Amino acid sequence: MRFIIQLHGIIGLKMSLKDVQIEVAQALEPIAGERELDLARLGVSRPTSAEFGDFAVNAAMVFAKDLGRNPRELAEQLAEVLQGQAQFERVEVAGPGFINIWMSDGALLAAASGAATIKPKNLVGYTVVSEYSDPNPFKMLHVGHLYTSVVGDAISNLMRAAGGKVHAVNFGGDVGLHVGKTMWAVMRELGGERPEKLAEITESQRASWLTKCYVAGSQAYEEDSEAKQQMAALNKKVYELVVADDHDSDFAKLYWTCRAWSYQAFDAFYARIGSRFEKYYPESETAPLGLETVREQLAKGVYSESDGAVVFRGEDYGLHTRVFITSAGLPTYEAKDVGLILAKWRDYHFDRSVVITGNDIVEYMKVVLKSVEQFAPQIVAHTTHLTHGNVRLAGGLKMSSRKGNVLGAEEALDVVAEANRRANGVDDSDVVLGAVKYAFLKQRIGADLVFVPDESVSLEGNSGPYLQYAHARARSISRKSGVVGEADRKTTLQPDERLLARAVAEYPDVVQRSVDELMPHHVAVYLYELAQEFNRFYERNRVIGDEREAVRLHLVNDYADVLKDGLELLGISAPDHI
Repeated sequence: MRFIIQLHGIIGLKMSLKDVQIEVAQALEPIAGERELDLARLGVSRPTSAEFGDFAVNAAMVFAKDLGRNPRELAEQLAEVLQGQAQFERVEVAGPGFINIWMSDGALLAAASGAATIKPKNLVGYTVVSEYSDPNPFKMLHVGHLYTSVVGDAISNLMRAAGGKVHAVNFGGDVGLHVGKTMWAVMRELGGERPEKLAEITESQRASWLTKCYVAGSQAYEEDSEAKQQMAALNKKVYELVVADDHDSDFAKLYWTCRAWSYQAFDAFYARIGSRFEKYYPESETAPLGLETVREQLAKGVYSESDGAVVFRGEDYGLHTRVFITSAGLPTYEAKDVGLILAKWRDYHFDRSVVITGNDIVEYMKVVLKSVEQFAPQIVAHTTHLTHGNVRLAGGLKMSSRKGNVLGAEEALDVVAEANRRANGVDDSDVVLGAVKYAFLKQRIGADLVFVPDESVSLEGNSGPYLQYAHARARSISRKSGVVGEADRKTTLQPDERLLARAVAEYPDVVQRSVDELMPHHVAVYLYELAQEFNRFYERNRVIGDEREAVRLHLVNDYADVLKDGLELLGISAPDHI
């Protein structure tokens, strides 16, 4: 039998879905002979109820027709082969040909023991570039940046867990019309090109002052035609000073100082939430490369001219047309993104590039990537664009930094800190971050999110602090026990012990699924359900002082290890004491 797909088992214990899939495939091989079976159709799942086993297999139902067999008879033949595996305690045929498998207690204990350490191998040897957060200097960091930073950190952690060498990078617009708007308001506030006046703005005021200037400039741009023209001129002036590397003129001093203030605010914010980026790509660096490339490809027919501008005619590919160079000769966001894509390839020659943004630029990115595909298809083939929804204000209003109705990123953290003080009477930055990150990550990436601070800090609900306390509680049980050493792997598990071991042992499959889909919510949901399973176990079973203390303590430790590892994948600390 020739396998059409390659099966990658998790190295170690025969307890993962993929490992069982391999066992079933091997059992099928002598039955199939030279006939070709598409093993991608072979499904192995975990029944929701333990009474139906630890695994359910559909192989007989799927391949009976291909093999000219009765499904029930084929299932019985497969079950007989699988029953001979030491890790399978019981293999039964159900219904017309489904196979239910129960692991032996020893195999289940062993799988639970190694669950926290077994990781996927999908990305071993891969160089991965993970780009996210992407705040623009001269504008404020809002809660949306907090959200995408948390999501990006978790996805990057998942790819590292799968063996990838992940390079986290950032991108932002230090040139562009928004800078012209802010600089216009800056000069209005200072009374002209007067960089010496910036000394009057204290360090604590800088970020909010720049935000105020951006909002004022944006409003004037929409309401005042003369101001709009002035901002357009300033936009061009910023490009010129960057190209000329001007740091001496008064206007340049204003620009570079305000840009530095923005980056300082970014650094402080990332330090607070634990994000780390190894490289920041400002648009002023990617714009020249993008501009040069678009012009080169214009001559080759990839782009075309339209009313003095350079465009990519996306309609030819079922998309829409977008401008890459304006009629004034300035690069648009599209050209800057072309430069960014090429710069990341130049710097890393990545095997995979993951770009994480809001879902409001889905169609935009399709056009940009389709244009690059025409002259650098290998880069686009290795690029994945992941999108998420927006964090909304009360009432579902979408935030807009241009309109000023924005909850700042730092302000959002402060609001949660205050909610935690009210609810729990403590002031703990790790708990605050755990609350925010888990609240963001427990929902599937894609839809909009309404964030409720009071719910995020609850110690009784589905929250980050609840899981942090669950981990601390488990470690406390271990500290109180006087038992030292391993549990006897030949021990027969009692029903509640088996349920807990079964839940802990599922962790590698959850991580595998999260890596495959780049969806961290699978880990978050699993951790909450695991903690609930442990609570049910602990309510009904004494650990310390019980004659089964050794095996139960081992399960407690395995559970705590998985909680810790899962929380850390989400970027959340797992304190031993709270």
